[in-house]
Amino acid sequence: MTTSRTIVLNVVTGATDNLVGAVTVAGRVAEVARSRGARLEVFIFAAAQRALTDPGKTVFNEGVDTLVSGGVPVSACTNFARKLGAEGDLLDRGIRLEPARDAYLRFTLAGATVISL
Repeated sequence: MTTSRTIVLNVVTGATDNLVGAVTVAGRVAEVARSRGARLEVFIFAAAQRALTDPGKTVFNEGVDTLVSGGVPVSACTNFARKLGAEGDLLDRGIRLEPARDAYLRFTLAGATVISL
């Protein structure tokens, strides 16, 4: 089946349970997306992006790294990464950086389904 639709999980909350839920559902969607004609992308912003630099958010960060290593495109906001001083660390983990403004416009123009968590 040809990939024809993009689903974007837009992770913005910093609450631990929500972060864990977001990477869990992302992993489960990734398991079946291609076979169902979809492409998964994850965009992390706001409080969730701050959690990418929080050593106390281990389960979330391990989940993000698993998504990246599994080939799921995971991105975060360039400007917020710069504000946190985390650009290099995020890039080293394989997390792509893109201004949120550009990412959201790209999703819209591509007709992606965006689900905010």
